[in-house]
Formats: sequence, structure tokens, C-alpha cells
Amino acid sequence: MDKIRWGILSTGGIAKVVTEAIQFLDDAEVVAVGSRTAEAAEEFGARFNIPHRHASYEALANDPDVDAIYIATPHNLHKENALLSLAGGKAVLLEKPFTVNAREAAEVIDFAREKNLFVMEAMWSRFIPLMGKLREMLAAGVIGDIRMFHADCSIRIPYNPKSRMFDLDLAGGALLDSGIYPFSMASMVMGKPESVVSQAFIGESGADEQAAAVLKYSEGRLSILSTAIRTAGPQEMLIRGTEGYIRIAGWQRATKLTITRPGQPDEVVEMGYEGNGKNYQVAEVMRCMRAGLIESPVMPLSETLDIMSTLDAVRAPWGLKYPGE
Repeated sequence: MDKIRWGILSTGGIAKVVTEAIQFLDDAEVVAVGSRTAEAAEEFGARFNIPHRHASYEALANDPDVDAIYIATPHNLHKENALLSLAGGKAVLLEKPFTVNAREAAEVIDFAREKNLFVMEAMWSRFIPLMGKLREMLAAGVIGDIRMFHADCSIRIPYNPKSRMFDLDLAGGALLDSGIYPFSMASMVMGKPESVVSQAFIGESGADEQAAAVLKYSEGRLSILSTAIRTAGPQEMLIRGTEGYIRIAGWQRATKLTITRPGQPDEVVEMGYEGNGKNYQVAEVMRCMRAGLIESPVMPLSETLDIMSTLDAVRAPWGLKYPGE
């Protein structure tokens, strides 16, 4: 494939960012956009010079000139839109969280495997260069055996019960929106937990506005994770081992990590990135497609399913259910 041809499903803010990321890459082109209205598709298409402008998601999914589709709809529509795109024979990059729950995730994964088509959760922070370097360093034992992992992704945004962040009908709330990041990073570093305890504050709209969880693994290893959409936070990651620790500040857009070992000077590792950062996940999708893979070894489907199962377990004690569950 000289160039992989992309379609964009939905035209919201994140769709604009990822479209820019795709257009940054020389071996990709955005050839189509699909929206619920002709007006939105026309406006988005004109802004990004996209030739095919579809007034429905179905038309996009069935566009013969599209190889892969990026899905940017609210969480509650991810399963439906992914199944539609896969049924149209398209590879899929599905915005995080993959789905609302593990049951939906399994349905998408099973269908993709049945169709022998690529699908991946758009966990973009895994693919920036510094995170690749981090995985190499941890595998090499630079801080010994990893014992504890801490991560926060907390933001404060204005309260609006009709926005997707607070609307339970759209599976809004901190856990699935900002919380997916620290939980995914914990999975990358620590694996699948054996048990989970958590607490949350449920706001006026019925959505979780802040939450914290402790995840326990074999040999007593622990992750301590926090997330919020009404509370400001440092968005830091700390990995603690038997021989030192690694700290990453502003880790979602990180270009630097610091290794601290007792009795030694700190070691700083810096790695920048090109584009807006989301281009790396797009490049991974295309690398896998060209290699004939139907999932990414960096964000494998089994791990996506494990993460969704963990999130299900985290919110179960809160009594939090999304419409349709």
C-alpha cells in the first residue's frame, strides 16, 4: 500500500486532531468523512480538503475508497460504530475507551477476528517515543523489580450536565474519559490486577466526577491511580522499583523522564516527538496493516479487554451503570 486511505467517522474536536495527525504522515491520506448530517460532513470536508463527504456513518463504512476508519464518536456509540465499520470491511482505530464495558469490547474483538480485520484502541500516549523507551528500560531492569505504580489524570472542566463529559447517557464521567489513561498505563507496566478496591464521588448528573483505586497484583505489587474531571491534578506517573524509581511529569505529552537511584546522580532521558503526537498511533495501525496483522503488539486486544474488565470491577461498588447495560 503506497498510501493507506482513511475515513473519519464523526466530526467533533478529537476527530479534527486525529485528522491533522493522519495528514501529517506522508504514507496516509484522508479521503472520506462521515457525519450524521450532510452539513457537518461538508464543513469538515472543506476544512481538511477531504473529497468524499458522507451524510451518514453507513455511507462512510461502505465507501470502497476507504481502507481504514478512525472512530471519534462518544463512548456509548463505540461498539455500534466499530461493528458497522468492520462490517464494511474496514480496519478500525477506535477512540478510547474502546467500549463502555468488557462485554461490548469482547463483541467488537470477536467480530474483528471473525472478519480478519485490524482493530485497535486509540491509546495514543502509548505510542509516543518516550513511552517506547520506557518499555525498553523497564524490560532491562533499570530500576530493578517494579513494586509500585502511581498515576493521575485529573482535570477541572466547567460543569455542564448536557456535555459528553457529564452526560450518563453518553457514558460520561471521569473513569472512562480521563481515567482510562492511568489504568491503561498501569496495565502496560504492571499487567492485569488480581483485585481492585476503589472509591468515587458521583456528581449531580449521575456521572463520576472523581475516583481513586488501588490495584493489587501477584507478589504484593500495587498500583495507585486517580482521575477527575472537576479537580485539577498533576498528571504525573511514578514507577517505583527495588533499585530506584522513574518519574514522568505531564506524562500524556511527555518528552522527559527522570531515573533516581539511591546514592547516584539522577539520570534524565529526553525524547521529543513530531506532529501533535497522535500520528504515532496512526503509524502503528498502518504498520500492522502492511504486515498483515489484525492487532497491535503494543496495544493488543487481549489487554484492551483486560483493561475494560478492570474498569468494570472498579465502578461496580459505586453502583454506576450506563444506560443500556
